[in-house]
Amino acid sequence: MATSLNFFPETSEPKTTHLPDWYSPETRIYSSTYSSISLPTDPFLDVVSFIFSHQHDGVTALIDSSSGYSISYSKLLPLVQSMASGLHHLGVSQGDVVLLLLPNSVHFPIVFFSVLYLGAIVTTMNPLSNMMEVKKQIVDCGVRFAFTLLENVDKLQKLGVHAIGVPENMDLDSEKTGFLSFRKLIGGQFGKAPRPVIRQQDTAAIMYSSGTTGVSKGVVLTHGNFIAMTELFVRFEASQYEYSSSKNVYLAVLPMFHIYGLSLFVVGLLSLGSSIVIMRRFDASELVKVIDDYGVTHFPVVPPILTTLTMRAKHVCENSLQSLKQVSCGAAPLSRKTILDFVQALPHVDFVQGYGMTESTAVGTRGFNNEKHHNYSSIGLLAPNMQAKVVDWNSDSSLPPGFHGELWLRGPAIMQRYINNVEATNMTIDKDGWLRTGDIVCFDEDGYLYLSDRLKEIIKYKGYQIAPADLEAVLISHPEILDAAVTSAADEVCGEIPVAFVVRRHGCTLTKGAVIDFVANQVAPYKKVRRVVFTESIPKSAAGKILRKELKSFISSRL
Repeated sequence: MATSLNFFPETSEPKTTHLPDWYSPETRIYSSTYSSISLPTDPFLDVVSFIFSHQHDGVTALIDSSSGYSISYSKLLPLVQSMASGLHHLGVSQGDVVLLLLPNSVHFPIVFFSVLYLGAIVTTMNPLSNMMEVKKQIVDCGVRFAFTLLENVDKLQKLGVHAIGVPENMDLDSEKTGFLSFRKLIGGQFGKAPRPVIRQQDTAAIMYSSGTTGVSKGVVLTHGNFIAMTELFVRFEASQYEYSSSKNVYLAVLPMFHIYGLSLFVVGLLSLGSSIVIMRRFDASELVKVIDDYGVTHFPVVPPILTTLTMRAKHVCENSLQSLKQVSCGAAPLSRKTILDFVQALPHVDFVQGYGMTESTAVGTRGFNNEKHHNYSSIGLLAPNMQAKVVDWNSDSSLPPGFHGELWLRGPAIMQRYINNVEATNMTIDKDGWLRTGDIVCFDEDGYLYLSDRLKEIIKYKGYQIAPADLEAVLISHPEILDAAVTSAADEVCGEIPVAFVVRRHGCTLTKGAVIDFVANQVAPYKKVRRVVFTESIPKSAAGKILRKELKSFISSRL
């Protein structure tokens, strides 16, 4: 693959000379350039039955990167059924909510599917979350049971949740008494659990997201949403390549508690027979070794991990990283330099970008390259069965190709609603089913979508999926802080970090370090404020909305 700048548009605003047939000038709706895919019509279909109904010749399903412990495809469904029986014996039933407060592990997909097998509902959470955050989510979605790290079991029990400790893998941890409950659950000693009637429209998971603005909200995703995601995202992409999916080896570094990792490594890929090598904790120093040792062919990443891989690739021997076929990136925008650095460091690797949200079950767009055409800068083409609008954020009018506006999406993977939040649901999904994404985009004449470089003008801060309002609420709770606002700043290592602008009470001696420590004690480590700016006032509009554009401008000029 060549790596010249010709693979990038000459302008950040692709222009069109004619209207393509996948865009309707009457409705101003964009359709996918791909043919529609027939989705299962049986209303009584659950995602577990759907995933395991697909035939393939895959052998090894899940592999722990550090120990080599693996679970074969032949054992995967029996393990799911065994654990479902154990959970049924514990009293888990249809409609119950089960929390997965876990890092990546070979057991994560088994636990996930066993809960859904019973018609119960999964909610996931970052295992680094503190107990204040955990308690909030437990109350919000009515958690009754939980799977977690051993050190969290007692803490969750005190919150009234039946908690079960999960080992890294059965080989290394089988002798630890703290995992007896888990071993009994997965040991198949309870007979076969009765299966309830489960419909595609029934809730499968409640995933938390900041949405376009505001505090984190519980996204209600159905069995039908996950079935659509598997068909329109994972299985469709696999169908575009000539090589067998069962021979592919994916490296799972992305967190399984997030929709990006969940959609791929916990759900979709298991329908294809691909092998999934799981890194419990991302270790940059081990990255190249893991890829080479396990012959990793596909590596989905986020921008900071892409940068790390590029840096490592520049210093490896000639035979390293040769198994890689594709690296795909999503979750945040990439700079042209970051992309060029990667394709120059690993010219034999196909690089694509994609776009999706928790609210769209990770379905949106996906890049695709072939021998004749490469487009590294686009976030891809609309997925099959998906529709889009590009809406002017001032006039609310829909725009044709070549113009920037807010992306609206509609299709079978769009969430059902936000839990316990009718107002937020109505603000995000209109009466016709359009999801307002909050991201500024532009379509070119070939159907490729581009994230606008005007993202600084939009209302949401997306770094690490942290909602500014969450951190602002914590800051304002400090007795010496009158007002506060949070935005992001670029960071070479992390990509983006939270920056707090703080108005102190008159005469107080509050320091920047004290502010950072105050927030750090109340949020997960990845959410903590990294920089503090003391200011006399927070810039706001006449309606009282924080003018984050001005905060960004200050950061650009001073920090």
